[in-house]
Amino acid sequence: TRYDTMRRLMSSREWPATRVGTGILSSQPEENPHWWNANMVFIPYCSSDVWSGASSKSEKNEYAFMGALIIQEVIKELVGKGLSTAKVLLLAGSSAGGTGVLLNVDRVAEQLEEMGYQGIQVRGLADSGWFLDNKQYRRTDCIDTITCAPTEAIRRGIRYWNGIVPERCKLQFKEGEEWNCFFGYKIYPTLRCPVFVVQWLFDEAQLTVDNVHLTGQPVQEGQWLYIQNLGRELRNTLKDVTASFAPACLSHEIITRNHWTDIQVKGTSLPRALHCWDRSLHESNKNGKAPLKGCPIHLIDSCPWPHCNPSCPTIRDQFTGQEMNVIQFLMHMGFDVQKMAQQQGLEPSKLLGMLSSGN
Repeated sequence: TRYDTMRRLMSSREWPATRVGTGILSSQPEENPHWWNANMVFIPYCSSDVWSGASSKSEKNEYAFMGALIIQEVIKELVGKGLSTAKVLLLAGSSAGGTGVLLNVDRVAEQLEEMGYQGIQVRGLADSGWFLDNKQYRRTDCIDTITCAPTEAIRRGIRYWNGIVPERCKLQFKEGEEWNCFFGYKIYPTLRCPVFVVQWLFDEAQLTVDNVHLTGQPVQEGQWLYIQNLGRELRNTLKDVTASFAPACLSHEIITRNHWTDIQVKGTSLPRALHCWDRSLHESNKNGKAPLKGCPIHLIDSCPWPHCNPSCPTIRDQFTGQEMNVIQFLMHMGFDVQKMAQQQGLEPSKLLGMLSSGN
């Protein structure tokens, strides 16, 4: 299905020869204040195996899934192009690429060590790849990639791709249960390399696989409670993640978007948080001190609804294309201001004021 409908995720044949960098890939200091002059390599996702596959094309297998091997080959090639003199290698990815970072960051570090480059610090930046293996809002049979619950999709996929997961994570689970390592909160405690996790609390891809489709109809109460609960669960899984940035927005992917500098959590933007993280790793390498004062790296929104953070990306009505503010969006989703204010013991006007200011 994917080969027929989204060929660019299955083959690099039709990819453009050059790519204009946006967000963290931009060479403009205004758009990418911290890493605009870094050496950058963009690896297209053409293997559709969450960067885990090691399965070549055969009589039995019509497709090749070689994500894990692609990354190894790219690293090998880059060593001859100047990577050997680097101090830091940041492996970054969005969506399946974000999960791919979690699956490969330690393996890349080990690969460089084996090649004799112990001096290169390997770090990870996982954007929108921290999925939950929770119960779907409405359970559906696994007919295709859209209807399949995340756990079942990975369980089938890992066999099909001959997926590789890091040894330290693999040891935490029984044989045949390696699919657990595709979920951020399960693999993260086993990682050796420092990883910065960027995750929308109300990730659109997560909601899609959980069968919550926000198609312009007001959501039902059950869906609304499910969405709020998803935010709570996600927040809980991030509480022990040292470096994180989790805005309470309904969106998917951020680091390669040109508006990535605008989103803030507790008054700090993502590029600033990444800069703080970079400095804290640099400092701790020197003297093992505690995190830097006034330079936060653990940033998670505490407000409980989608888009209760006023810096969230603009939402458009899917049918009219019109922009909506936070209050319009919540009303559109069937948010009952009177009822919610009552539950919080507030006047409706006070609640609306709090929502529009992001408190």
